Amino acid sequence: MSCIFCRIVDGDLPSRTVYENSEALAFLDANPLAAGHTLVVPRAHHETVGDLPPETAGAVFEAVSAVTPRVERAVDADATTVAVNNGEAAGQEVPHTHVHVVPRFEGDGNGPIHRLFSSRPSLSDAELDDIAAAIRDGNE
Repeated sequence: MSCIFCRIVDGDLPSRTVYENSEALAFLDANPLAAGHTLVVPRAHHETVGDLPPETAGAVFEAVSAVTPRVERAVDADATTVAVNNGEAAGQEVPHTHVHVVPRFEGDGNGPIHRLFSSRPSLSDAELDDIAAAIRDGNE
């Protein structure tokens, strides 16, 4: 398989593994946004969050929960941004679900996730109700 994260999980490519459980592996990002930037991936190949079986999703976020405070302590970070780019249009570069744990520091100038969006939609109550109903119903 040509998936770089699958190759890391399989041990075919080296990584700086920092945590693992039965379903997930966490390792330092090779091209970090900040010192300590860690990726948490499911061991099995799943392209998007919606593709994850519930038990795998739970194990991945169990790993995220375990790794986040460790990353913060290791690099003396003030906080972290935990993010998933879910699909190519959202900026996902490797088509294997992965969670970024990015250390943040006071004054780093990077701002909150809200900075990704230069404008926000103006939605009516009816539109919000329709969206909520579609999400609850699973869009089926």
